[in-house]
Amino acid sequence: MSNTETRDDSAEKGMGRLKKSDRRRQILLELKLRPHVRISELARRFNVSTETVRRDLDALSDDGLISRAHGGASAPAQGHYPNLDERTSARIEERERIGLKAAEMVQDGETVMIDSGSTTIQMARALAFRGTPCTVITNSIPVAMTIGYGVSEVLLCPGEYLAAESAVIGTETLEFLSRFNVDRCMIGASGLSPEGPSETVRGFAAVKRMMLSRAAKRHLLIDSHKFGRKGLAHVGELADLNSVIVDARPKGELLAALGGAEVDIVIATSG
Repeated sequence: MSNTETRDDSAEKGMGRLKKSDRRRQILLELKLRPHVRISELARRFNVSTETVRRDLDALSDDGLISRAHGGASAPAQGHYPNLDERTSARIEERERIGLKAAEMVQDGETVMIDSGSTTIQMARALAFRGTPCTVITNSIPVAMTIGYGVSEVLLCPGEYLAAESAVIGTETLEFLSRFNVDRCMIGASGLSPEGPSETVRGFAAVKRMMLSRAAKRHLLIDSHKFGRKGLAHVGELADLNSVIVDARPKGELLAALGGAEVDIVIATSG
């Protein structure tokens, strides 16, 4: 956070104005009620500077929660991307192998953040089957339900519910995750390119970035069908990862980029 933003937010708290997190929640609520909001209008409503509102909008846009537009913002455009149910029924064998290999990495007593996704659900099933005692923090309801049947302790994030993904996102989710330091995180992604992992589902990129920032060891679970793809929101650099757990070895430019970033490639083989 910049010194200017710190002074601005401090002044607002002193004058009884909304906190930054509350402003951003209000902006998201407003965009559920109408298609577009303007910076000048929000500045008047919140009694803050236009620069403060612009920073709020930039942050929400970076998190994939809104689309920036000239003079304001709008709700993000929704192209077709398979929902969780659709993804869960595809490439099952590959994702099961990846999930099993990822579960084998978790040691007794560890703390683990697991994000929402079809492959991370497979990892949760394998972890529950193995009976590894650990503490899991997740924004995914299916992951929480699956792990909850085992011997693990589960902390489910609060936040805005995405029915198509059976998961939560948003400011409350990020604030909750920021309270913890964990041994490792297990995240999925919509795509993996030499620029790093990326995400298409609204709000998921921010959750993944927060999990990566709070974990000592960081693992990406992704099947080879997504190699070379780029989702709407950039999650991070390859160097932010310790390993990628995949069903097949990447090739060409992606393989070279992973090697250059010193990311371990863990191949989940059958049998």
